[in-house]
Amino acid sequence: MASDDIALLAEALSKTHVEYGELSYKGQGLKLDNTESVKELVREIEEYQGLRALRLEGNTVGVEAAQAIAKALECKDQLQVLGGERLEINCLSLGSALMTAGARLRELDLSDNAFGPDGVKGIETLLKSSACHSLQELRLNNCGMGIGGGKILAAALTECHEQSSALGAPLKLKVFQAGRNRLENEGATALALAFQLMGSLEEVHMPQNGINHAGVTALATAMQHNPHLRILNLNDNTFTKRGALAMAQALRHLRTVQVINFGDCLVRSEGAIALSAVLREGLPTLKELNLSFGEITEAAALVLAQAVQDKPHMEKLDLNGNCLGEEGCEALKETMDNMDRADILASLSDDEGEPDEEEDEEVEDEENGKEMKENGVKDESESPVKLEPTCHPEILSFLSSPTTETLLKLGDNRTGLIQQHVDVSDPDKVADAFLRISSLYSDDHEVKKAVLETIDILLKKAFSGSSLQTYSFLSTLLVMLGLLKGEGKVKKVQVLPGHLLVLEHAVQQDYFPQDHATLLDTFVARHGKALKSCSHARDSLKSTLERRISPEC
Repeated sequence: MASDDIALLAEALSKTHVEYGELSYKGQGLKLDNTESVKELVREIEEYQGLRALRLEGNTVGVEAAQAIAKALECKDQLQVLGGERLEINCLSLGSALMTAGARLRELDLSDNAFGPDGVKGIETLLKSSACHSLQELRLNNCGMGIGGGKILAAALTECHEQSSALGAPLKLKVFQAGRNRLENEGATALALAFQLMGSLEEVHMPQNGINHAGVTALATAMQHNPHLRILNLNDNTFTKRGALAMAQALRHLRTVQVINFGDCLVRSEGAIALSAVLREGLPTLKELNLSFGEITEAAALVLAQAVQDKPHMEKLDLNGNCLGEEGCEALKETMDNMDRADILASLSDDEGEPDEEEDEEVEDEENGKEMKENGVKDESESPVKLEPTCHPEILSFLSSPTTETLLKLGDNRTGLIQQHVDVSDPDKVADAFLRISSLYSDDHEVKKAVLETIDILLKKAFSGSSLQTYSFLSTLLVMLGLLKGEGKVKKVQVLPGHLLVLEHAVQQDYFPQDHATLLDTFVARHGKALKSCSHARDSLKSTLERRISPEC
């Protein structure tokens, strides 16, 4: 080692931060290649009595130097925290040293070490050992683990939990960070199973991992089993509608979440509406919500804004980089200002502008085709809603090809049959049934009465569920009516006056919550052109919605 390097080390040692048993060389910029280069550092470690934390972040430590440090740690049985980046580290020797010392780690940070899957194998034995039974914080950001490394890590954490549980003190990991690791769906799914088993997580940071809806759904399921979760950061993965719905469902069960970062996750408008439902009925301690760069349009953004109105702890709502357009940005700012919450809205300086509808439809079709092909799914978008195999034959006949004759033929028992055979927990089925039944609306007294009674029974049961379920129904209905750009197999229908007149009837009923009427009004007011073929019924619906949400009007 050159004399100037030794001098740098000596100077760094003189600046070493020591507090509560911590020896820190963090951010010193040292390049330690061999045994000689860490001679003084090793001496400091060996002479430090009661060493609890060793910080090496911001230095470069070669293999030989790392082995020397590991040797010095073999007698440090009180070590709880180890951190280091750019270590070029022999993880096996480091783990062996910690186990030899009988250390009980509380925090392990090996971020920014490009050790890949093989490096995970190097710490696998350590993670399975009693040295990690007490681990509370694990940080492995930017380590290039890949799918294979993610699976190895998941298996090691699972075994650690099982072994520690057998000893009566189960692993209770609180903080997990593994951003920029190319975990993808398989790695994320493997880790999700470990997270579900532990159930102790308070912070999960997994940004930029190439995870799409399958992996997001697995993580969502796992999060439901971690009731003390406070921070969830999945920035720059790909949710789409299915992932967003799964995550919204998980968030319904979590009461301590303070920070949600789903920025650059392609949440889109349907996902935003689902999250709005969760905001309405849950997340009482939420402080920050990041849904930036998610292809969310103006109306959906306004629904989100309305949903945060009564969140007393809310400090930041980030909707930058979405597709609001200039007028949409102004409308959002005005809405937040009217609610006296303008201070929590982040900058909208990177808004992408209103989407081009024709281009969006082409991209959407390409994405849906590609996704169905990749998953071996047939396009069933033109098929009627599926019913149970045991469905009453008259109901099957009616919903497959609804006519006024088949509706009336069901007789007085039609409401009971509809209620029995339409799965109201499935938003797509409810929306489909609503449109099929309401399409028969007419001025004929008997037909009108039959249609409205049947709709009332269907929606009363549907609206008895969670807000997430009913917001999802409205979201699907909006897509089918052409008021919202959707994804997946849901297709637009030819809008008939009956659809809108029956909807106007429904929004006036006690079972139809006011916030749902507000949601509907937001979209009808901004995308009414899609209903121009039924302008009279549209205008009547708009007037009724305005009276419902503002009775003084």
